[in-house]
Amino acid sequence: MPAMTIKSAAEIERMAAAGRLTAKTLDMLAGMIREGISTRTLDAAAEEFIRAHGAKPSFLGFEGYPRSICVSINSEVVHGIPGPRVLRDGDILSIDFGAIVDGWHGDAARTVLIGDVSDQARDLVAAAREAMWAGIGAIRRGARVGDVSAAVEASVRGHAHRYGIVREYTGHGIGSAMHQLPDVPNWGRPHRGARIERGMALAIEPMLTLGTERVVEGDDEWTVSTADGSLAAHWEDTVAVMADGLWVLTEPDGGRAELEARGVPCAGDAG
Repeated sequence: MPAMTIKSAAEIERMAAAGRLTAKTLDMLAGMIREGISTRTLDAAAEEFIRAHGAKPSFLGFEGYPRSICVSINSEVVHGIPGPRVLRDGDILSIDFGAIVDGWHGDAARTVLIGDVSDQARDLVAAAREAMWAGIGAIRRGARVGDVSAAVEASVRGHAHRYGIVREYTGHGIGSAMHQLPDVPNWGRPHRGARIERGMALAIEPMLTLGTERVVEGDDEWTVSTADGSLAAHWEDTVAVMADGLWVLTEPDGGRAELEARGVPCAGDAG
């Protein structure tokens, strides 16, 4: 994994273009998602959309990955490969996507509900989203990565249901490469790990399950699923640490609404 890098304000502005396009692509896909649509159709739409905007998909060809988006359905956690499978009423679908603009990456994931899903599934998806924002809210200059990890875990453990926190896959640094140091686990102890500095960019991405934290890799050597077949949800945003606060590069408003609700400073350039 490439070393951790500190970005200049100008470089983060360039990353923001990739983040905005990532968010726009995910919003476009969310508008297409319905019962009966194939994951292959979603993938084709994402690639066409991003190339029409003069950018490239981060995932296509990354370590041999064959598609532009990752689509993980129900018990699939991450890295599901689009194909002929169609979505059904009651499914939950995690879409992970990244864009490259002028050599800089954006990376985000959303979990979408299809039709009439169970209350347990709704609660799981909401818990994963809230855990992501809890982690983002713990990012500040002078804090450590462990503070972010501990905040994600505390959010998850605050629910009545004991959700599984997937440990084999973590958040990460991001910039001119999609994956950079430091790793950002979704569990841990505060005051540990790399110190967070101005100019860092981090992808925060909790992956939760209704059951075990253990996962297995499928025969395609990409799709990762829960070992017990329980449902999984995945949320991710790319966040930059600025002089005056945070800039959530993969949120249309720069993360302002969610950050302000948590009393976290939002950078003046955000949104």
